[in-house]
Amino acid sequence: MLELLAASGIDRGTAYLTNAVKHFRFEVRGKRRMHQRPGREHIVSCGWWLQQELSLVHPAVIVALGATAAEALLGHAVRMAVVRGRPLRYGGSVLIITYHPAYVLRLRDRSRQANARALLQEDLRFAREFLKRGPPRNDRPRGNGPDMQVGV
Repeated sequence: MLELLAASGIDRGTAYLTNAVKHFRFEVRGKRRMHQRPGREHIVSCGWWLQQELSLVHPAVIVALGATAAEALLGHAVRMAVVRGRPLRYGGSVLIITYHPAYVLRLRDRSRQANARALLQEDLRFAREFLKRGPPRNDRPRGNGPDMQVGV
């Protein structure tokens, strides 16, 4: 993720990284722990912490990495093909939904992986451009937090 931020021109010092779900759900297979997608109940139960972080950070731009992060913020499941890369209003912030880096890494087909990585990179650059342009933020509380929340 840090490599993607740097390649997108986002200074890590200005980005706040967090998780929408605060625990790692897994299934043991042999000696390995295989990641499992959080259930709706996990997303809802961790929502309080996420909202507290957002209220403290006051990000101008939120980048939701993956469908779980998008669901945690929007309150409902989304189809990535429909919402990816489109700026949405989220309170006083701009919300951009994109692929999770782990999803990109798990793609076995190299051309699909390269395409998904390019789209993720494009979305991070798009988020950076929103910060440069200074989107209208009339209702955004003023705070001393980072400009961008990445990796919800």
